[in-house]
Amino acid sequence: MGECRPPTPILEEEEENLIAAAQNIVKALETNKNLTNDARKILAGLGTQLSSIAKACEEKAEREEEAEEKGLSEIEEQLNRVQDKVMRWEANQSMIWDCGPDEAYEYLRAVDEGRKLTESLESLNLAKDSEEDGFLHRAHDVLQTAMVRLEEEFKHLLVQNRQPFEPEHMSFRSSEDDTIDDGSIVSYGDESVEDVVQRDSISRGSEEYIIELVHPDVIPDLKSIASLMFVSNYGRECSQAYVSVRKDALDDCLFILEVEKLSIEDVLKMEWNTLNSKIRRWVRAMKIFVRVYLASERWLSDQIFGELESVSLACFAESSKASILQLLNFGEAIAIGPYQPEKLIRILDMYEVLADLLTDIDALYMGATESSVRTECQDVLRRLGDCAKATFLELENAVATNISANAFPGGGIHHLTRYVMNYIRTLADYGKTLDVVLKDHEKEDHVSTSPDMSPVSEEDNSSCESSSASPVALHFRSLLSILECNLEDKSKLYRDESLRHLFLMNNIHYMAEKAKSSELRNVLGDEWIRKHNWKFQLHAMNYERATWSSILSLLRDEGIQNPGSTSISRTLLKERLQSFYLAFEEVYKSQTGWCIPDSQLREDLRISTSLKVIQAYRTFVGRNTNHISEKHIKYNADDLEHYLLDFFEGSPKSLHGSHRK
Repeated sequence: MGECRPPTPILEEEEENLIAAAQNIVKALETNKNLTNDARKILAGLGTQLSSIAKACEEKAEREEEAEEKGLSEIEEQLNRVQDKVMRWEANQSMIWDCGPDEAYEYLRAVDEGRKLTESLESLNLAKDSEEDGFLHRAHDVLQTAMVRLEEEFKHLLVQNRQPFEPEHMSFRSSEDDTIDDGSIVSYGDESVEDVVQRDSISRGSEEYIIELVHPDVIPDLKSIASLMFVSNYGRECSQAYVSVRKDALDDCLFILEVEKLSIEDVLKMEWNTLNSKIRRWVRAMKIFVRVYLASERWLSDQIFGELESVSLACFAESSKASILQLLNFGEAIAIGPYQPEKLIRILDMYEVLADLLTDIDALYMGATESSVRTECQDVLRRLGDCAKATFLELENAVATNISANAFPGGGIHHLTRYVMNYIRTLADYGKTLDVVLKDHEKEDHVSTSPDMSPVSEEDNSSCESSSASPVALHFRSLLSILECNLEDKSKLYRDESLRHLFLMNNIHYMAEKAKSSELRNVLGDEWIRKHNWKFQLHAMNYERATWSSILSLLRDEGIQNPGSTSISRTLLKERLQSFYLAFEEVYKSQTGWCIPDSQLREDLRISTSLKVIQAYRTFVGRNTNHISEKHIKYNADDLEHYLLDFFEGSPKSLHGSHRK
């Protein structure tokens, strides 16, 4: 029947021709009058057999035709049934999966039936424009309509069942030890997301960091739709639908994490306070986005496309690419920006978080042939490292070129000293990272102090600068050497030699104390601290010598005898005391205005000064008590000792006109 029946094999045609030819031969032989009776009987039997065979062939052909007619009817009936199911939903504005699981299951079963029918028809060698070929075209149209609908349903399920992303309060899927068979959520209490992202990097296959981005109840439905679309050769449409929905979800995640879409130009134009705030947000966002959100995104993709591993990875990589590159572009913009020392801490924060997340990113994108995320991460990390190196070197340059036009008031701790020491004290927490980024920038000579700033021996210096020292130690020592040279130059702005030494004492003491009481001790080493303790003590001694040597010389016996005699001249003794009092008053007036911010150092210097000055004064007055009247003693030893307590407070006072009580 019709064109649906396959062409008759050549063997069947030859058999029919042979039977017809045999029947003609038998008829011709039967007319031969010379045949014997036995021959006639044989021919008669042969004729009967040939007739039976011919009849059997006709009956077989009729049966095949009837079967084909019946099969065609069943195909048409099946196609009509599938088409009715599909088109009925096309006329309905409702979403199928909103009408309950039974309707959804029936629809999927009907579409799958249509898919199988289409494949069955495609396997036949159908004549063009035949009735059966028309059925095939109808089946294709129905299947395409159904696929478009399934794509819409797939997107609808993904969108409507998105779970809210709340970084401040999350529940995570159980780890392997706590796995629940039904796949439900296990809460670890009110643990903050910061606590979670500070843990070790994620491990593929572990669900410790996973949150439900889509309600788990619809995962089986999404998986069923995806499987049917892929087996129906509509996998590309399914993947594109998934990627488009999840891209939007990832964008929303970045918005919640307060990550803006900024161009490199936008970043370069920002004021530091604004940029500082955005870098802090970026560091936090990177940890949460990669370690929690991307890990969960990869898990979701695996759940839906799990049996198609390459598809799962490709969908994840494509949907997340724009978002992760948005984050990385910000890092690149920071790395490009001007090398300003105040940015170094934040640059190191960015470097550390990205370096820490490389393992996670490698695990997430491993095998994604078309993804450039891993390469881009490594490139941005390298650029941030280069930027950190350049910024640190710029800090050295900034310290070296910091010029003061006027002497620092009171000889206190210069703001540059405070800045540098607090700066590197903070940098010490980044020691391991700095060792990595500075390792290619060691200098041959890291310390270049002026001779009077380096009282240590050559042996000590070579020991301090041992080749075994870490890159960060070498660079810190170099920076502090530059600072000391700068302070030496600044000290020369003081006209008073005493104040010069007081200034250097204050600043070097501050450097040593900052190093001793922090992580800097482990970086710079005890030898560095020992040398700088020696240095500030040396400046303290030089201060005393410059301030009091000439004054204490007035309390010596030399030069107060009468000419040509060994007896004490009362006039000279009186003049010597008056000169001492005037000198003390001048020192008091100036040095009460000088400043030693460290209370212990201030007390130590007062005690040291008092021991020398008061003892010398007591001895001098006691030795000459018989040669001078009480009225010429302007201050007794206790007065002077009390007045010395006013030194170095930063508040100038005067003793002129005062007299002991």
